[in-house]
Amino acid sequence: MNEDFAQNLRLLCSYYKSISEVTQRLGISRPQFNRYLSGKHKPAANTLRRICEFFDVAEHELHLPHSQFERLVQVSPRQTSNNADSIESAHFNQLQQKSSPELDKYLGYYFEYYYSMGNPGKILRSLVCLEKQGEKVVFQRTERLIEGKEQWDKEVCHCKYLGIAYYLSDRIFMMDYESLTFNEITQTIMFPTFKNRISWLHGLRLGVSASDERMPSSSRVLMEYLGTNINLRKALAMCRFYEPHDQDIDEAIQEMINNQGPNEHWNFRAKA
Repeated sequence: MNEDFAQNLRLLCSYYKSISEVTQRLGISRPQFNRYLSGKHKPAANTLRRICEFFDVAEHELHLPHSQFERLVQVSPRQTSNNADSIESAHFNQLQQKSSPELDKYLGYYFEYYYSMGNPGKILRSLVCLEKQGEKVVFQRTERLIEGKEQWDKEVCHCKYLGIAYYLSDRIFMMDYESLTFNEITQTIMFPTFKNRISWLHGLRLGVSASDERMPSSSRVLMEYLGTNINLRKALAMCRFYEPHDQDIDEAIQEMINNQGPNEHWNFRAKA
């Protein structure tokens, strides 16, 4: 069985320029991978899963008799070293391997607050949901671009961002894109909480304004934890633009997202 596995793995690698390219994209050391190719060792379950995802094969297929696997490969499209999807997947897989499982603690719904980049001077409250899909933590950020409480006679514009989150060296990194217009990628970096109970997370966001100006901007952002089971309709109805010092926005939240005031640093920084 080990010899069939090794032969099958060597066949898949032959579709790439070199073994070094494969190991670099997989994030596996060359000596370790050589042991798999020799048939002397079999990869651990999580490493085997990474290998199967990279080569787009099922685990049971890698253990087929080599002659049968060779016929399967001949009739199936293979990834090659020129496949852009495999390049992106390799980078994201490496990040996923480095991401701490502590991120699971933060799954659930959040209200998110920050000063709008497209509507200067307005606080935008939106809804964020972090959830687990397989081994990855993904999220959706929903914005309702509307002003005021009396909304029945107003046109509502929605923005839906889809992204993936990582916990790397005591910081939470969230990358997403606008999935309706595909005209923006944003990155948010948050401080984790070291308390047992999550109240809120805060940090910085980098993106562009939704206006025609499309000015690159950075803004302080705060996420208020709501729980894992909420009234989704009611929560979305509370998402809109708010004026500064609106009584519906807690003063502590307004202080944490305030971008004004003296700045003694060379860079625009999050409030620690």
